[in-house]
Amino acid sequence: MGFVRAKKREPVGEAGLFEYAVGALARRMRTERDLRRLMKTRAEEGETGIQAMDRVVVRLKELGYLSDERFAEGYARVRKESEKLGRRRVQQDLMSKGVGKELVATTLEAAYEDVDEVALARQYIARKRMKQPSGENAQKETARAMNRLLRAGFSSRSVFKVLREWELPEELVEGMDAGGAEVEEGEDRAGDSDGYWRQNEKE
Repeated sequence: MGFVRAKKREPVGEAGLFEYAVGALARRMRTERDLRRLMKTRAEEGETGIQAMDRVVVRLKELGYLSDERFAEGYARVRKESEKLGRRRVQQDLMSKGVGKELVATTLEAAYEDVDEVALARQYIARKRMKQPSGENAQKETARAMNRLLRAGFSSRSVFKVLREWELPEELVEGMDAGGAEVEEGEDRAGDSDGYWRQNEKE
């Protein structure tokens, strides 16, 4: 049996785009960039489609259906309170979704203003049921735990404090401290990249 190519959707005008956009936003809050990406698959090609999308975006904002500010606030709150993720991880995720740098900064400042990062890291460990390294594989397990916490958005300083509470052998702790400066120097660069935690959301 030969391969059957999916039939290409017929492009729709402004009214159709608006209806489609409202439906997409009803299913899940989205950033403007994400919504434009979805609409592009339905819009007419060229300048006509771009202008139609622009008018739809303006209308949605006027109606209060589309707001990067509201998206960022809600996203940061859920990722912090429910998933116990650190600030750097949420920063990365918001930027990968197209939220502007300044908006990301102000949103995270408010969301994490009174957060004890070490306490949050402990909550993340409990939520993920991470076990204390032990036995002959303790060194590998320690490195794995450290990398996992760093990927979850916690600073190396906070990660070291949490892992020290596990009363690990001193040589393991010293090994982490020795590598900590290198990790910490690269944290800001990692936060500017969108390679680590990009989520591929398909309609």
